[in-house]
Amino acid sequence: MLKIVEYNFSGFFDEKKFQKNSIYLKLKYYLTLLFIIASLKSLAVGHQYTSLGTQPILCSSIPGLVPKQLRFCRNYVEIMPSVAEGVKIGIQECQHQFRGRRWNCTTINDSLAIFGPVLDKATRESAFVHAIASAGVAFAVTRACSEGSVTICGCDTRRKGPPGEGWKWGGCSEDVEFGSMVSREFADARENRPDARSAMNRHNNEAGRVSITDHMYLKCKCHGLSGSCEVKTCWWSQPDFRVIGDYMKDKYDSASEMVVEKHRESRGWVETLRPKYTFFKPPTETDLVYYESSPNFCEPNPETGSFGTRDRICNLTSHGIDGCDLLCCGRGHNTRTENRKEKCHCIFHWCCYVSCQECTRVYDVHTCK
Repeated sequence: MLKIVEYNFSGFFDEKKFQKNSIYLKLKYYLTLLFIIASLKSLAVGHQYTSLGTQPILCSSIPGLVPKQLRFCRNYVEIMPSVAEGVKIGIQECQHQFRGRRWNCTTINDSLAIFGPVLDKATRESAFVHAIASAGVAFAVTRACSEGSVTICGCDTRRKGPPGEGWKWGGCSEDVEFGSMVSREFADARENRPDARSAMNRHNNEAGRVSITDHMYLKCKCHGLSGSCEVKTCWWSQPDFRVIGDYMKDKYDSASEMVVEKHRESRGWVETLRPKYTFFKPPTETDLVYYESSPNFCEPNPETGSFGTRDRICNLTSHGIDGCDLLCCGRGHNTRTENRKEKCHCIFHWCCYVSCQECTRVYDVHTCK
């Protein structure tokens, strides 16, 4: 059975430190990004969001927020741009990780369903999007705290302990616990139903956040004459988000398929998940889970949200999923030539600049039929 993580967020913030300021101007850009973490379905900014002026109207104008998210937005509006920025980097990382696959994390402009119907089913793709978006929020909020961009949080002073040989504590250790709590409070607010999909989303959201905590590392800086490193100060730091993306992509490839079980409790019927195959190792809190099969994404299908792979660029020499055989689903490919201007014959001049010529090179571009 999957363990449901519960956390009481009330009282964590020091509300005396929270001050209302011109953050509303920044929110105009972030409005719909906020909704994507609310339901992972919206990313379009419409005309109705361009002239909002007061805090209650701003938050209530974000479509789809449940009451708990709406209260969070109104009470802690200062960190909402960081929440939105985290969703943004999560989507960008998703598109990078799936750039060579049949489903490439395509987003739809001018639609309330940013990924189309793809996330309506409990597939591997849904699992990855929830995990990477939740990780992105934890990452961005944590980074904003350490940079001093917000006033209600700061550096982590708890995870220090005795210094090691040849170094001492210094700098600003990033407070990933705070960032994870913000992500958990906001992203999981919708997942309070006693059904299988909520259990799956909660688990995958937490897997994304745990990936940040598990990849924290000790970052050090040397001090001394000519970089002699006579003194070295160290602090806890988050990795580059690409590290998290690579890790979560591996988890996508090895995601655990589950089955839905129903049982009666005092509050009524409750759905839980258990592994479909008992001879495999059961999923841990770091693994992704799903319980519905993915479409093949070869042909356009408005019901599943598949855009197909026609006209996608493929790699002729690859035998992997990005190769023309697999990406084009056996339909074959077209080849055309492109002339590209590039810098060439670059020379370093002392001191200190580089001069280059401009060359035109011809490339073969292969696209799926």
